[in-house]
Amino acid sequence: MDLFVDLPAAQKGSHMSRNLELVSEIIDINLKKPFPDLETFCAKTAKELLRKHDYATFSEVKAEADYFLDRSYPSGKKGLEPYKLVAEARAKDNGEITKLIGVKAIGMTACPCAMETVRKIGNYTEKIIPPTHNQRNITTLIIEVPGDDRSVDANDLIEIVERSFSSPTFSILKRKEEAQLVLNAHKNTKFVEDVVRDILSAILKKYSKLPDDVIVVVRSESEESIHKHNAFAERVTSLGELRK
Repeated sequence: MDLFVDLPAAQKGSHMSRNLELVSEIIDINLKKPFPDLETFCAKTAKELLRKHDYATFSEVKAEADYFLDRSYPSGKKGLEPYKLVAEARAKDNGEITKLIGVKAIGMTACPCAMETVRKIGNYTEKIIPPTHNQRNITTLIIEVPGDDRSVDANDLIEIVERSFSSPTFSILKRKEEAQLVLNAHKNTKFVEDVVRDILSAILKKYSKLPDDVIVVVRSESEESIHKHNAFAERVTSLGELRK
């Protein structure tokens, strides 16, 4: 967890011990009556920060947690796959609260640029998929949750992110399954920008009933296998801007 408060101009620093006291208090409350989700936990903490720091006018809380989902492997067997939950909340002294929930997932992208170059120099026919280089892609999707809306679910966000990759990745794969995964990914080549575009398109369809001012953040990074740099794409926008 990361906890922040703003400072008045005349004050040198915040009383940071109050933050640790607050986290302990919130955890004790959670043990008796669990919070329904991570973003509500952050919102409660952000609100209480302003109570603890009576000189502050703005607070912000960020949290990240390990998260696991049941997944079916290509072999048909089932197992747990790891993800990250991310949540943010911002509180103002006028009572205004902003909550955001998000996920971080790892997948695979196959480069369309290198594939096209190989296709030209290798005289490949349209029926034969030429080789290309692969990238491990790490994508974060965060969306604002208006009020007490319960329509945004982290599991749905993970599904949206994983469908945006050239292919999902798995902790356990046999050799035949590895080969099939690579072939499937090479049939679905994507730039890092494509991952962001596809996620935003899916968000528009999934959350068509949410208001225009809902914030959406997508960050995607492909760890390059043939370059010393990585490829990164990001879009910070609102549903209203996307609808236009």
